[in-house]
Order: sequence, then C-alpha cells, then structure tokens
Amino acid sequence: MRGIAAALLLARGRAAGVLAFAPTMAEARASFVAALLCLPIFLLLRGLSGTGAAGGPDAARALAADVIAYVCSWAGFALASLPLAEAMGRRALWPRLIAAWNWVNLVQYVVLAAFTLPMLLGLSGLVSDALGLAAVGYALWLQWFTARAALGVNGLRAAGFVLLDLGLALFLSGLVIRLSGG
Repeated sequence: MRGIAAALLLARGRAAGVLAFAPTMAEARASFVAALLCLPIFLLLRGLSGTGAAGGPDAARALAADVIAYVCSWAGFALASLPLAEAMGRRALWPRLIAAWNWVNLVQYVVLAAFTLPMLLGLSGLVSDALGLAAVGYALWLQWFTARAALGVNGLRAAGFVLLDLGLALFLSGLVIRLSGG
C-alpha cells in the first residue's frame, strides 16, 4: 500500500513520493510485486491491440511469448539500469529508482488501460487517438519525473532511463510479434 501511495504522489508531480522508498536492495526486491499487479493489465492491453496473444494463430504460444517478453522487459530494465546509474555516480540510489519505477509502472498501466476505454466503447478516430497519445505522453513523463526524483539527476540523464526502458520494451514487443507470425 505504501508503494501505491508513493507512486500516486509521483503521478501528481510530487518528488517527495520517492522518499517513501528506502535505497535498499530489500526495498527494490519487494517492489517487484508491482509487476504481478500489472501483468493482467498488460495482457489486456496486448489483447486489445491485436498484437498480443489474441493476434496470433497459436494463442497459447503467443500468450507465452507475451508473458516471457513482459518478464524479460521488466527484469531487463532493472538489470540494464544499474550500470547506467553507476556511470552517473548514483549507484547508491539505484534501489530507490527501481522501487519507485516499479510502482509508478502500476499507475502507468492503469492510466493506459483507462484511456483505452473509448476504443472499447466503439469510439475511433481523433478522440481515441488523442487519448492514446496523451496516455503515452503521460507515461513517458512519469518515468522521466521518477528517474529525476529518485536519482537526483538532471532531465537529460533521466531521459536516458526512459529511453532504455522504451528501447527494451519496443525490441521485445517487436520480437514477440515477429515470432508469433504477426
């Protein structure tokens, strides 16, 4: 509950939200429960997009590929962000970044799911596209803001973490689509 409350502070642009996360490995490890909470939302979003498990000819294989890519992306960011934080002289704060990052991902997933409701209701075109773009923009901002607040780095350095996460997610998503025959 503390992680969600802190993530909601960050989601509203309040840097004090990161203070709820101790810069310890125990804190970082415990925050991975957020990945379990996000998994159903991820699968819903993938299914709605037609590129996930619902989009391939072999639904079980596509679902397995989606789940494997999800786990690899989530864990991969944590692993790949450590040398980046170390290069910036922020290794001691890396566990705080991971804890905050994991919990704000829950906020991002909920926002992305909420902004797909118009599509589910049959709305298409400009309104639906604008809402989707706004949700993605907000998610990117929230990651950037969280990295800045958790590590105490400037905007450009925080953008490096966002690009790392985005690049990893896009690579793995593309791989799943390609392997699923999409």
